[in-house]
Amino acid sequence: MNSLTKLFRTGLFSFFTSISFYGTAQAECGAVDIADMNWESATFIAHVDQFILENAYGCEASLVPANTQTTGASLVNSGKPEVTPEFWSYAMKEDLDKEVEAKKIRYAGTPFADGAIEGFWVPSYMVEANPELTTIKGVLANAHLFMPKDNTKKASFYGCPEGWNCNISSLNLFKALNLQSVNFQFVTPPTGTDLDIALQEAYENKAPWFGYYWSPTAILGRYKMVMVDFETGVDHAEFKQCTLKPDCKNPKVTMFPTPLVQTIITEEFAKRAPKASQYLSRRGWSDSQMNEILAWMEANQADGVAAMEHFLKNYQSTWVKWVDGKAVRDIREALNEL
Repeated sequence: MNSLTKLFRTGLFSFFTSISFYGTAQAECGAVDIADMNWESATFIAHVDQFILENAYGCEASLVPANTQTTGASLVNSGKPEVTPEFWSYAMKEDLDKEVEAKKIRYAGTPFADGAIEGFWVPSYMVEANPELTTIKGVLANAHLFMPKDNTKKASFYGCPEGWNCNISSLNLFKALNLQSVNFQFVTPPTGTDLDIALQEAYENKAPWFGYYWSPTAILGRYKMVMVDFETGVDHAEFKQCTLKPDCKNPKVTMFPTPLVQTIITEEFAKRAPKASQYLSRRGWSDSQMNEILAWMEANQADGVAAMEHFLKNYQSTWVKWVDGKAVRDIREALNEL
């Protein structure tokens, strides 16, 4: 065999070997649905996961619109979607734990390396003028400070959009705190964006604001807020058995426990795509990083796609730690084609 023939056959073998390897990897991972939750951090993470699963692990990754309640029910009832990047699972922990025990789903770490926070908040400028607003007792005694300037009879307390678990918990705590007795009305924003706008407009005008919020978020990264202390501590049993239940008839006051935010994957996906699953268990953002990225999204009116590209191009020292060398090269190559 002459050298030219040998070179040709060697090259042809390498070509078909690489095609076969890629095809095998793609077949192993296969089609994957990723839950694209309807708030900024979750949609950002979902797009990052989609890009990396597609370009580093050969998955056919699709994003599916999602919210906490419907996705949780779907995970329990049908084991779908295959990947849920950011799930606030405290409200459904017992049901999800049963599915884990039954080897249908598994917890694959958390997207938030520093944890998360939930609570009722007031702007820092209100607390600076009235330090007693740091406690719920002070808020109740000074409810007049939250009345709007147009002299309407009700002050607004902002809860969460429908379909979010915090819509249930914040409404139950609104009732438990008897906020309606001092002329607060519970406001359900149509979307998370509407909740953000209400807080932003209040802050920029130094107007009163009181409501539910969580971290990490662009809002709490940009605006200084103070979490109101209920002075009760956390009653975990009450929170699980009543605060989180839509039919809770006699809610009692409790602070929010530390949120349980997890990445959930199906057992079947974990077994057929172990390297992709390992990536999902490794990746995570610090509070400062996530708040920085979310603030960038807000400032640039960026969607999940733009935020994903911004992150992968500008935070390479972060994400290279989540994947192996070949995956790093594949991701960089794919980024160069954007």
